[in-house]
Amino acid sequence: MNYRNYITIEPNKRSGKPCLRGLRITVYEVLEYLASDMTEAEILEDFPDLTREDFKACIAYAANREHRFMTASISA
Repeated sequence: MNYRNYITIEPNKRSGKPCLRGLRITVYEVLEYLASDMTEAEILEDFPDLTREDFKACIAYAANREHRFMTASISA
């Protein structure tokens, strides 16, 4: 999954937080909804602009960030 096709960062939108496809829905929000036991179907019902691919992109983005964090911590 190439999350770069789905995640956008715009300085003037949501204070530069990573968002999905230029929407005002942040990666953090989607991950929080998933972590709070909301199903993909429930989230899609609340946010019809999202797609199942957006969920995968959020998870891939978070995994990549974690990987970079761990690599930086080990190198430091």
